[in-house]
Amino acid sequence: MASEAFVRWAARTEATLERLLPDPAIEPSRLHAAMRHATLGGGKRMRPLLVYAAGTALGAGEALLDAPAAAVELVHAYSLVHDDLPAMDDDDLRRGRPTVHVAFDEATAILAGDALQTLAFSALAAADAPAQLRIDWVRTLAGASGVTGMCGGQALDIDATGQSQALPQLERMHALKTGALIHAAMRMGALAADADAGTLAQLDRFAAALGLAFQVRDDLLDIEASSEQLGKTAGKDAAQAKSTYPALLGMEGARAKLEDLAAAMRDALAPFGDRAAALAALGELAVRRSH
Repeated sequence: MASEAFVRWAARTEATLERLLPDPAIEPSRLHAAMRHATLGGGKRMRPLLVYAAGTALGAGEALLDAPAAAVELVHAYSLVHDDLPAMDDDDLRRGRPTVHVAFDEATAILAGDALQTLAFSALAAADAPAQLRIDWVRTLAGASGVTGMCGGQALDIDATGQSQALPQLERMHALKTGALIHAAMRMGALAADADAGTLAQLDRFAAALGLAFQVRDDLLDIEASSEQLGKTAGKDAAQAKSTYPALLGMEGARAKLEDLAAAMRDALAPFGDRAAALAALGELAVRRSH
């Protein structure tokens, strides 16, 4: 069952992260402790699960997927640390715990994010995998993390704060800010299985719909759920006057958009049949999640 696989893959991710993250008993201990605070013991682990789900669906072994699964989570963790900073979203709660700059200090949080990002690429470079595959993983994750992906999307988000965006602009922003890393996770898993161009293109269709679905659901939860349920501050989008799917489409329109994206995900996975059961379950989880 997919749920059993998710538990196993999450445990593998946690074990790999434990091994990769530096020991807080070693100097600089404060920085090491902050990196572990940001990364361990929380989160949905959606991106690592996508690495395993895509890779194993196409025949890759779980051991080969450990490094890219951990690497994409390290980049995600770094992005959350920086996203929560006073200069960005200025949040004091993440995954039900104080954010890194609150638990430690702002300078340490900046350094922790920097260190987590570089650790991700060190993990890929040192992985027990063929050299060309490691290069392809690094290229994929770098492209999804920088100006052509997550950082570029975050910049667009900052520029749009307090302004009204049209739906195409909103979708482009989230395709970069959220969708790029989701796309990279799936592609790194598929690359480990030596997937052909046609297979990669089909998975790209699923990833594009999944990335937008994840954000639409996020926007709905920001309105419907409490801070306790979310593990982060609810109502931030409205407070910062950000354009969101509910703001542009209305609550019912946003829910309808979510259902359209769910259908697009099912269509993209149809050619894979039962092999894609775990990917389908993750798509459903993104659409139906409560936090």
